[in-house]
Amino acid sequence: MAQFERNKPHVNIGTIGHVDHGKTTLTAAITKTLSLKKMAQFMKYDDIDNAPEEKARGITINIRHVEYETVARHYAHVDCPGHRDYIK
Repeated sequence: MAQFERNKPHVNIGTIGHVDHGKTTLTAAITKTLSLKKMAQFMKYDDIDNAPEEKARGITINIRHVEYETVARHYAHVDCPGHRDYIK
């Protein structure tokens, strides 16, 4: 797991958008890219969408929080579902 420096400026990021437009794929890609630089723990798509109902239906239902950082900032990233029934 990546060790984060808590003395960096903190930025909140949220991915929102329509169903099947790549929100969770983008989140996984960010963690993959930054994990190669030891700035994040890589989370595969299936690690992010990991609830049994999400796997069965092939959709994101639960919000997922991931953290990563760059040289200058620490990020808290919220991957949101695309179905409006799950956004309140």
